[in-house]
Amino acid sequence: MKISVIIRCFNEEKHIGRLLQGLMEQTHKDLEIVVVDSGSTDNTVNIAKQYPIKLVPIRPQDFSFGYALNIGCEAATGDILLFASAHVYPLYNDWLELMAKPFENKNIALVYGKQRGDHRNKYSEHQIFAKWFPDESNPDQKHPFCNNANCAVRRSLWEEQPYDETLTGLEDLDWAKKILAKGYKIAYQAEATIIHVHEEQWSNVFNRYRREAIALRLIQKHETFNFLTFLQLLYKNCRHDWKQALHDKVFLKEFINIFLFRYNQFWGTYKGYKQSYLMDNHVRERFYYPKGFVVKNEGKDDAHRRIDYSDINETAKQIQG
Repeated sequence: MKISVIIRCFNEEKHIGRLLQGLMEQTHKDLEIVVVDSGSTDNTVNIAKQYPIKLVPIRPQDFSFGYALNIGCEAATGDILLFASAHVYPLYNDWLELMAKPFENKNIALVYGKQRGDHRNKYSEHQIFAKWFPDESNPDQKHPFCNNANCAVRRSLWEEQPYDETLTGLEDLDWAKKILAKGYKIAYQAEATIIHVHEEQWSNVFNRYRREAIALRLIQKHETFNFLTFLQLLYKNCRHDWKQALHDKVFLKEFINIFLFRYNQFWGTYKGYKQSYLMDNHVRERFYYPKGFVVKNEGKDDAHRRIDYSDINETAKQIQG
């Protein structure tokens, strides 16, 4: 079974080398790597070219998550299309094997794996990962939650149903909802673990949840999120995280960070529910690119499975030099 790994990236020079090195270490060798780059201005492309990849450039003004995925899928040749964010990396060398295994069941349309953070992630995001991605697998998930940072689908089903290119986020949830409605199944594979690195400013957290809320309002039209909901969720989640921080003996260190993360998470969600956007260059600049970037119109926990990334930083320095 051939797996095509599709990586969306923009200015990921700090991270993409680690992901690509992790792919080289995988035990599953029937593999191709497709890198969809949306106009990186740093060393991302040069680093990626040091590996056996298929580079697919797209214009920044054309980017949406769904569009980048569809372009990558079109360029891919695998039976299974596996999506990975450029700022993730696999923890073990059998990640691809574990992601592919549930597809032995012909009714499985989508498989997604576990995500964890590292020392660069915010404390509250570690709590989110633990809640969203539990330690037990589910071979027949009844709801459409999934996440394209670590997710795979059958190519034949993507051909029938490409990703929605108009959404500002949550194109994975939208696709999964539609595929469940057709009678197919979703599997959660807890052992297929990746580390998902977020080094975000508070404005990035706000922006991420706002654009996802805009998309969620279109996908789940019956959902509502008012100011009272914002207050309730802020209180409940801060209380939960503070309690966990006490248990972890980091309460004083993380007290303010917990509040700021949860505030930006739910305030962004609230603002997203109150706003509506058509996909244009102004929206792309605001949601997908750093401040100052202008979109131009013209143009199993065993040691033998663990991947050693100790040399990756030195390799990146050599490439940059």
